[in-house]
Amino acid sequence: SSRDWAAKGPLLLGVRAVIAESYERIHRSNLVGMGILPLQFRHGESAASLGLTGEEVYDLEGLPALLDSGFAAGREITVRPGDKTFRALVRIDTPQEIRYYQHGGILQYVLRQLLTQK
Repeated sequence: SSRDWAAKGPLLLGVRAVIAESYERIHRSNLVGMGILPLQFRHGESAASLGLTGEEVYDLEGLPALLDSGFAAGREITVRPGDKTFRALVRIDTPQEIRYYQHGGILQYVLRQLLTQK
């Protein structure tokens, strides 16, 4: 479906994270299922208000530690596009989604589960 490809396409292009002002529920879930990290601007912030052009390369500070510390909705990480810094909400919304993301997506998670059962 087109919703699937809205997440598959960026994955095939090497995208590892996306940031937006909001997400449609299924699209956000599909991104996580493909191993792409959905980040959300804080309320009142946007690409325009932060002076972002869409051509930045982002460093995400503290993501592994945040994911390893267990699930808690509403967590934020520091995003550094070049010489700027801002905070963004990590939109991994369930404990299962953390597992999917840590494995690189649903397919990789399921395959690893099958391999460990043998």
